[in-house]
Formats: sequence, structure tokens, C-alpha cells
Amino acid sequence: MAVSPPSDDQASPAEPGVPRSGVMMMCAAACLVLAASMISGHDTSADASRAQPAASAPQQAASVPHSAAQPVGKHLPRSRPVRLRIPKIWVDAPFTGLSLGPNGQLQPPPGDDTNLVGWHTKGAAPGETGTAVIAGHVDTKTSAAVFANLGQLAKGDVFYVLRADGRTATFRVDSVETFEKDDFPSDRVYDDTPQAQVRLITCAGNYDRSVMDYTDNLVVFAHLV
Repeated sequence: MAVSPPSDDQASPAEPGVPRSGVMMMCAAACLVLAASMISGHDTSADASRAQPAASAPQQAASVPHSAAQPVGKHLPRSRPVRLRIPKIWVDAPFTGLSLGPNGQLQPPPGDDTNLVGWHTKGAAPGETGTAVIAGHVDTKTSAAVFANLGQLAKGDVFYVLRADGRTATFRVDSVETFEKDDFPSDRVYDDTPQAQVRLITCAGNYDRSVMDYTDNLVVFAHLV
């Protein structure tokens, strides 16, 4: 499935002198509009590609919100995520729901709120069997944003998703990896799993002004514990 090229109005990185809290890049966690090759009931689509400004995440089948596979390991019933807490990097942010736009791209969290994360409401909910995707901005033209320090996470770190049903889903990081957008492993990142897993996604690498996009994406792989 084809994806749209970047728009001309994408914001460029903050100018020198603007506080960046250690961040080396700018954009939305879903700066990539990735087609997910989803198994177990999710849509199958194309390769990763550069996306429109501040847009990201996989395209999934709206009619199948979670994995049809037999659950393996710990999992929770479906429930809307309310808040993301990552103590190591001082994240304490509310969630907003993200949906697919007319062009088939997942719409990003609002760009004017630096402390907000989004999840694809038609995909798995965090804690539910399957692969849940959580996207957040790295920074804006003027300040650092919610995932500015996401790259500081390491294997074994934990983070928490507070849910509408009153439960807290605890996730342990399996790996933190950076991928070139031109060679993004969409199957690995977005394929459904029989476990309850989460992907935290943001932009990374160098900012390419010729296409107004970052060269890489940072992905945190984690599972429910």
C-alpha cells in the first residue's frame, strides 16, 4: 500500500539555543507512516516509508482491534489506556486516541501539546494480547517533548500504563533499537503476537532538510509482566 510523501509544511528542528533536554532530533513519534504487516487478523501492507509531518504508526484493520491468536503468557482484557509513566526518563503523560486519516496514515497526537502520547484505538490496547503501538513527539520547534529521552531506556527497565479499568499494566523493556526509515523492519515491529507487547516509537537520527524528515526511527520493544 502506497504512503504519502512528506508535506512541505513540516516543522524543522529547533534552532541553536533552544532547550532540547538532550534530544538530538525533532518530530512526532510517528513520523513514519508505516504499513504494518499484521498477522492474526490485522491488515498486511507495504514497507516503511517517510511520512507526512508528525504522523506515524502502522496501518491496521479497524475491524480487528486485537490479536486472534491464542494468548500466551500474562495478558489483560481490553481497556483504554489513560496514562503512561516511565520513571527512568520522567515521563508522566496522558493518552489520546489516534485514528487513520483519509490518506490511510495514522494521525499524530496534537503538535501543540508536548506532554501527550497517543495509541491506535483500532489496534491492541496496552496490556491486551497483541502489539500495542504508543507514539509520542520528541520535541517541537521550541521545546523538548514527551519522548525526548526515550533513547535512555535499556533492557530491563520498566514502565507503566494506567488503564480505564483501574488496573496498571507493567511492561519490561526487551530492547531499544534504531532503524533507518528506508530499511524499517515493519514486520518485526508491527506483526501481531500471542503475547501482550508494546512498541514505543519516535524519530531519531539526523534531520534531512531536503525532505524535512528524520533519517531514523527509535523503537522500544517491551512485554507485559
